[in-house]
Parts: sequence; C-alpha cells; structure tokens
Amino acid sequence: MATNRNQQGQANPARIYDYLLGGTLSTSAERAAGDRLMRAKPDLRANVQANRRLLVRIVRYMSGQGISQFLDIGTGLPTMNNTHEVAQTANPAARIVYVDNDPLVVTTARALLMSSPGGVVDYLQADLRYPRIILNRARDTLDFSQPLAIMVLGTLYMIPDSQQPWDIVSALAGALPAGGYLAISHPASDIHAEESAAGADVYERATGIPQTNRTREEITRFFDGLSLVGPGVVPLNQWRPDEQEDPAISISSWAGLGFRQ
Repeated sequence: MATNRNQQGQANPARIYDYLLGGTLSTSAERAAGDRLMRAKPDLRANVQANRRLLVRIVRYMSGQGISQFLDIGTGLPTMNNTHEVAQTANPAARIVYVDNDPLVVTTARALLMSSPGGVVDYLQADLRYPRIILNRARDTLDFSQPLAIMVLGTLYMIPDSQQPWDIVSALAGALPAGGYLAISHPASDIHAEESAAGADVYERATGIPQTNRTREEITRFFDGLSLVGPGVVPLNQWRPDEQEDPAISISSWAGLGFRQ
C-alpha cells in the first residue's frame, strides 16, 4: 500500500502487508521485517486482518446504499476479497479504479484482478500526495457527477503532517458529489501507544518510510465537511461488525465513513 518509494535493499511495504495478511507474494526480507514488526507491535497482524474485513463491510454497506463506483487509493497487492470482488458481487456493473504508486502493485494487480463482464476495473500508478492527478485520471473511468466512493484504507499513515495530509484528503473529498462516500482507516497513536510507537519505528527502519500514527481526533478531522455514518470514528473491528468480527478485541487502528449530503 505504499505511497512513497523506499530505498533499494529495504523491505517492500506492499509485500510486508501481503505477508501479514497471510499471502504468498512476500520475500524472505519482507517476512523478516513483518516478524520484527509483530514483535514490536503484537496486535499488528490482527490489525491488518481486521482492516481487510473492514474493507469488505464498508464496500458492502456502500453497495447497499446504491454506490457502484469506487476509487481505491493505496490498494496494495491483490489478496482475498478485493474491492472489485465485493462490489461486483453486489452489482456486476460496478466500476473500480485501483491506485498505488508502487509499480509492483500495479503490475501484479493488472495481471491478477479481472472485472466481471459487465463492470470495469482499472489501475493507476499514482501518488496519494498528488490527489488532483489521481482525480483527473480516475475521471477516465468514473463519473464524478454521480455518487461514488473514495477509499483510503491503511495508507494515510505514510503521509507525515509536514506534507499536509488533511489538505490531501480535503482535495479528494471535495470531488465527491452529493451521495458520495469517503472511507478511511488509520493506525492509532492513542491505543496501545507504546507498542504502536515501537512498531512505527521498526517500520521506518525496515522500509525507509516514516509511519505517522494519529489520534481519534486527528482521524475525525479528515471527515470535515462530511457527515459521519454511524458509529462514527471507532476501532476497525467496531465499525458495524458482523459475525466474522469480534468487537471486544482491542485493535489499535481507527476507521470511519463520511457521507456527502
């Protein structure tokens, strides 16, 4: 789910994420980095897997509200229950644009992720730090005059405060028409604070990418100008949990879904 290029010889963030999800696309370097991360932050794998289950619930919810267009930014390597698979199960004509700046992710996604015959799946290599470029290119596939969803799940932590993440999200949210949604998940700095900080330090040393964890208040700011869908900004596993989710487990990541009235 990288939004910044790491240096040669360092672990690839998308492959670390794949390893934590139980995928098979990681190398020994990413598996070793993932193991170091889990020693620093013992609930990390539970967070990553809860984030994938959150994606499924959020896409199903939005599909149930009539959304059939999705802009998924920071998609990561293909795994189970990808956005288009969930959306096109609900509506085979759904249109999905995946965005990542890691060429490995985009190349792999193009090879493995196939749309249903009635829908569309497209892939953009682009950087979250340049939202207007993403929006302009996504308009080749998505109709921004109609309701759509923008998803930024598990990605914004790669944007430090100095690079104005709230301005980036504001630019994305500003493109939403009435009836559109913005979905965000983000590692917390105010849950399991010591372990989260230790994990961020290990992540930076492994990948060369600084990790910025944030508070619930800081995550809520990303939804300025939008109406929050209940239950608001909550830990991943407490956002409309289903039978697959245990809301009693302590998860150190926040999630929320905003709606454009």
